[in-house]
Amino acid sequence: MTIPYSLLDLAPIAEGFDVADALENSRKMAIQAEASGYQRVWLAEHHGMHGVASSATAVVLAHIGHATSHIKIGAGGIMLPNHAPLVIAEQFGTLAALFPERVELGLGRAPGTDMATARALRRNLQSNVDSYPEDIKALQQYFGDPEPGQPVIAVPGAKSNVPLWLLGSSLYSAQVSAQLGLPFAFASHFAPEQLFDALHVYRSMFVPSQQLASPRTMAGVMAVVADTDADAEFLFTSVKQQFLNMRKGLNKPFAKPMKNLADICNSADEALLSNVLRYALVGSKDTVKSKLASFIQATEVDEIIVSMPIYDIRDRLKSVEMFADIVTSS
Repeated sequence: MTIPYSLLDLAPIAEGFDVADALENSRKMAIQAEASGYQRVWLAEHHGMHGVASSATAVVLAHIGHATSHIKIGAGGIMLPNHAPLVIAEQFGTLAALFPERVELGLGRAPGTDMATARALRRNLQSNVDSYPEDIKALQQYFGDPEPGQPVIAVPGAKSNVPLWLLGSSLYSAQVSAQLGLPFAFASHFAPEQLFDALHVYRSMFVPSQQLASPRTMAGVMAVVADTDADAEFLFTSVKQQFLNMRKGLNKPFAKPMKNLADICNSADEALLSNVLRYALVGSKDTVKSKLASFIQATEVDEIIVSMPIYDIRDRLKSVEMFADIVTSS
């Protein structure tokens, strides 16, 4: 079951803590991930969420880069419709200059926020998902060697050749990724419905590119590893509360775990959680090892990226280390 494994960090702002605490915890998580053999640490762009501190993703990645020495750092992802490609090229070109051979860029096409905040980010909504493939190509051009007479050059950015990943939870994202010959990461940790169809579309339609000769896939899963199944299930109630809050339109910090989730969870809520979190790896080492093996066998993905939605940083760091033990001991 040996497979490259990486960490997706949402820089959670936990109930009772603040942004500074969240960013310090992200630093600790990256250090632990590097020590535990993870391939990369990615931060995700979200805006206006009281439970997420990574909205200025490139800035947080600089924080992570300085705390580590060799692990790859990147975005999982930057929401391309929110930004001009030139701005992203300059930001990640700067990161690539600061941390040579370590920086990569995952791209998504969702806003990562509500529509009011999206309008505030973009000034208008004329930059939209319809231009997504062209924006990706523009970004590739900014990262490459400038052509003679090229009117706009990214400085920093030009000649950095920052490797791109496309992220997605749909068949459209899989198709675009395949047509452009880019590695594809599927967001099965929160949107599992089209996982297998998307992987099939990507693999069957893949066109080799300068960056990638053959398909490369990665799938996202949530992982909560603890000493016992019961301990892990208790810790996992934090993310269940987060999904319930989102369902109700509530914008709250990342919640403490609770013993009696049934107090706030009806049958419809239980069905939602069971569906959306179907691939979560929750339990003791033995339990998670079995679940992970089944997931890898079913999907045949090339890599796994895990988020650790755990309230207490001590439990989160322990889960990061235990998950690495599971993969490397198999």
